[in-house]
Amino acid sequence: MSNEADQAPTSDEEWREQLSDEEYRILRESGTEQPFSGEYVDHKDDGTYACAGCGAELFDSETKFESGCGWPSFYDVDDDRIETQLDTSHGMRRTEVRCANCGGHLGHVFEDGPEPTGKRYCINSVALEFDDE
Repeated sequence: MSNEADQAPTSDEEWREQLSDEEYRILRESGTEQPFSGEYVDHKDDGTYACAGCGAELFDSETKFESGCGWPSFYDVDDDRIETQLDTSHGMRRTEVRCANCGGHLGHVFEDGPEPTGKRYCINSVALEFDDE
């Protein structure tokens, strides 16, 4: 995967102009879409998934798997493409996943995924764009 990202907006006003209300809520306000509602939950095509905020390539379809959690799940990602941080919202301790290029909220990563990594990157469909090229 190449990492040819678009120039990300630099102000909140630019983000609001570029993103739909739902994209803004998830990517910029760390929201979560309803489980089983996203367009990529059952998506099986070959290609790459990029950040909907800036276009940075994030996940390869070869790492996508059926987790049953209601969100697209991946077992691997190039660590240079994401950033993680502790999320203690909603009375839980989770690891939040953000786009390393623009800082957009993508979802969370859990330690209950399949081999070879044992990780489950649980990502909002709204935070992703799919490219089949």
